[in-house]
Amino acid sequence: MTAHNKVLTLTKGVLLLFVAWGQFPEVVYSQNNPSPKIACVDIQRAINECNGGKEAKKALIRETEKVQNLVFEKQKQLQGMKESLDKQGSVLNPETRAAKEKELQAALRDYQRWGEDVQNEMNQKRMEMEKTIFIDLQKVIQKFGTDGGYTFILEKNENIVLFASKPTDVTDLVIKAYDAQKR
Repeated sequence: MTAHNKVLTLTKGVLLLFVAWGQFPEVVYSQNNPSPKIACVDIQRAINECNGGKEAKKALIRETEKVQNLVFEKQKQLQGMKESLDKQGSVLNPETRAAKEKELQAALRDYQRWGEDVQNEMNQKRMEMEKTIFIDLQKVIQKFGTDGGYTFILEKNENIVLFASKPTDVTDLVIKAYDAQKR
């Protein structure tokens, strides 16, 4: 479970706990805090649109381009092996033909495994980059919430926040604060 998913689960659990106990109004409208200040942040948008997210995306695109070049080369090699087998197939004895077909099948399996490994590695890199940005965003959001006197800052997610008016969405402000911190 990623850090992002843990926060989502925790947020859902806390909200459900308050609602189940009927305590949500008492917590929000306590004597110490007569007017609640609630906001929401679209974390995924913040990750994608902050400078760190844009830089991470560019790095992933560069890495993907390198991998695509390797994919092209490997496909070219496999195509060459297949064409060679097709051209020579009629003149090869059955044992040699079977050996070359087996070699081609093994090369195809290796290529498929390699492709899956590369895809997994790229996904892992993307997740690590997002996690790093997410952790930094959490710190920015906590400071933003404390400095701004917010009672709650929720993640804008269709499973948690079904509706939020534009003034309660502080995603743009959080992105600006994150970018300013990273300068």
